[in-house]
Amino acid sequence: MKGVDSSLDTLPKIGAPATRALNNAGYTVLGDLAGVPRAELAKLHGMGPRALGIVQSALEQHNLSLG
Repeated sequence: MKGVDSSLDTLPKIGAPATRALNNAGYTVLGDLAGVPRAELAKLHGMGPRALGIVQSALEQHNLSLG
């Protein structure tokens, strides 16, 4: 997604429910998500396809990706 500005030290702007879901699962920064299976994140309540896409795009800016 164009315009996604990301840092490995913060989570991208994905909306409050998705951010809460990640925080509750122990993911507090973008770098925590590198290599995590997409299917595992999709199971979290609040993480939808749009949020997963934003996370993947943010990781790709750092040559990383979901598992």
